[in-house]
Amino acid sequence: MTTLSDRSGYRSTTAGALGDPLAVAASLAGASTAPHVLYERAGQWSFGAGAAYELLLYPDRIEVRDDFGARTLPTGPAPLQQIADLLAACPLPGWRAYGWAGFELAYFLHGLPQLAGPEPLLHLIVPETEVRWQDGEATLRALDPGALPALAERLAGEPAPAAGAPLDLDEGELGEEYRKAVAAAVEDIRARQLQKVILSRVVPVPQEIDLAATYLLGRRGNTPARSFLLDLGVHRAAGFSPETVVEVDAHGLISTQPLAGTRALTGDPAADHDRHEELLADPKEIFEHAISVKAACEELYTMSERGSVTVDEFMNVRRRGSVQHLASRVGARLAPGRNAWHALAALFPAVTASGLPKTAACTAIHRYESAPRGLYSGAVLTADADGSLDAALVLRTVFQRDGRTWLRAGAGIVEHSTPEREFEETCEKLRSTSRFLVPRTRSDAGSPEGPRDPRNRDFGATER
Repeated sequence: MTTLSDRSGYRSTTAGALGDPLAVAASLAGASTAPHVLYERAGQWSFGAGAAYELLLYPDRIEVRDDFGARTLPTGPAPLQQIADLLAACPLPGWRAYGWAGFELAYFLHGLPQLAGPEPLLHLIVPETEVRWQDGEATLRALDPGALPALAERLAGEPAPAAGAPLDLDEGELGEEYRKAVAAAVEDIRARQLQKVILSRVVPVPQEIDLAATYLLGRRGNTPARSFLLDLGVHRAAGFSPETVVEVDAHGLISTQPLAGTRALTGDPAADHDRHEELLADPKEIFEHAISVKAACEELYTMSERGSVTVDEFMNVRRRGSVQHLASRVGARLAPGRNAWHALAALFPAVTASGLPKTAACTAIHRYESAPRGLYSGAVLTADADGSLDAALVLRTVFQRDGRTWLRAGAGIVEHSTPEREFEETCEKLRSTSRFLVPRTRSDAGSPEGPRDPRNRDFGATER
């Protein structure tokens, strides 16, 4: 088998006329027994499986794994620049890295390392095999050229349909504790300890869920900015992200898309139009959105060319699954000496999933939420050898880990928030995923938890 140490790079081929790329991609990911990530951006799917080169960032160390073995480096004061340097050292030409950054990375980046916990904060793989779909054609790449025929045959096969009817889940469970947290956060804001905080709640899913079938059904029923399906070690997730944390292209152009301000979509055109107009006129929602856009501009100033920060599409309304949001886009150009990982460090975590000021908001989140967030409100991302990076905000996602399945949703708390309305907003957002949960049947192949990586056996979301 061709390995990383051979330094010969990927062998590639193309395949066309593959039918519905969503169904093909979901089927490929669902059948994979290797660590993998499926990532969709603007109707283009990219799938990477196997780990030829792997990076795990912990609060105290970075682990690098390839076919030479494993080595450990101490985590320094600029961990994402260490990640950038390690990726640049990957010997595979034209590599693309896939992975995630957990919310707890925010504690490390914002001067609260004692709150980060012992688990990995970021996990990336450069895959052994890869498929990219665009304009009806797929490009297949593999380090082992012998793997290409089997991969092409798999792509040409008939995708398995989603099995069974969706699960009926009650999104309104466990609301009292959340309302109390919202009320306490409002008091903190009135005491001027912070301006805004996003508090979230967990809804357990009582049955085993088929993630690939859920992703297929959910993607057809959602209108996300990005979507993803991943299985990396212990973490497994399928998500329909409403916004990006950051996008950086190969020419250094940066973009971020804060969404803040929410109303439910009912399916009734007249009612949805009324809520659209109500959203645009609600002082609380406008304030919440405006301070988020202002924060994104200030964060981009820190690594951008002078005068390049712009706000586009200010306060448009975007439909995302079961809800509609106020949406703006903030753009800039990287300053000389800055790269995509500087942009991610400045914008992470998304202000729309944390709050303002970020350090105070992250502290409040740790205080009011009973368990670490992990993937929730972090990012699923791809990074390329040409310097580009695309990071989707992990919301509207179903999570699996350690034999458990759950959903999670939050709402932005400001001075004029009320516990009942913020709880209602979490229910509205949860319906983007709760309506599409496909139970796993006994005939489904494989473990509901997928392949376990013994190197990550100490992972586990524990109560604080």
